[in-house]
Amino acid sequence: MRPINSMVEFKQIIGRGTRLFDGKEYFTIYDFVDAYHHFNDPEWDGEPIEPEICAKCSQDPCICEKKPTEPCPICGKRPCECEKSTEPCSICGEEPCVCKKKGKLKIKLRDGKEREIQHMISTSFWSVDGKPMSVQEFMDNMFGAMPEFFKSEEELRKIWSNPITRKVFLEKIAELGFGKDELETLQKMVDAEQSDLFDVLSYISFETPPISRTERVEQAKEQIHQGLDDKQVEFLDFVLSKYEDKGVEELGEERLPVLLNLKYHATADAVRELGSVDKIRSTFFNFQTSLYQDFSANI
Repeated sequence: MRPINSMVEFKQIIGRGTRLFDGKEYFTIYDFVDAYHHFNDPEWDGEPIEPEICAKCSQDPCICEKKPTEPCPICGKRPCECEKSTEPCSICGEEPCVCKKKGKLKIKLRDGKEREIQHMISTSFWSVDGKPMSVQEFMDNMFGAMPEFFKSEEELRKIWSNPITRKVFLEKIAELGFGKDELETLQKMVDAEQSDLFDVLSYISFETPPISRTERVEQAKEQIHQGLDDKQVEFLDFVLSKYEDKGVEELGEERLPVLLNLKYHATADAVRELGSVDKIRSTFFNFQTSLYQDFSANI
């Protein structure tokens, strides 16, 4: 409904509709200004389909009163939104799928224990060789791959507490098909969007209940502050606020210069407040050991 000034802009607008996700089978474009006449490109999008005028009301689309269809008895929606499939659902095992009728689903991994996931996340995962996988397969594969990197929660905690080893670990599991996007999607599926990715991995591998980033900070803050002066405390509290808001990415070594500039506007000012660059780096690294300590041991 607005002026379109170029073929590129027109195709960008149309391209929004072509973005795929599970269950999306088509999209509809309402062209109120007949823009397609000006940007018609048969080689790119084929010939436009001319409207079909209703013989009864002479309108397109038809405005004849139609008897509303009944809501689907399974999903409760009109029109029905149940998955169209000839195979039982890989998550709930039912045909047709009844996932949408449930609050949470349970997936049993190779350790024989079950993990809960949110049913409303409808996502297709892909293996490193480009083959689609179900949620069950993805989580089972991740569970099977993790022992290559850590045998216990304590080993995972040690890896995660150091920005360097954490970065190397994340790069290695990304090569196996468990990259940033997949981990963030999994974070939503296990209802841990406000938690650290550490909690997601720990939950998958050891069935440890996740805690939020805010809870982690509150439990660790007293120990983090020990032995620090007021200016160091102020800086780390600033870092922790960013961590609570955005996640573990804020604790990466490459984020330190950015955080210093955000807080002090110049590295020289940060050095004047906090000490040498090496001292600042050491403070930034060391506090993460306290942040990822095992809080259950203190209960």
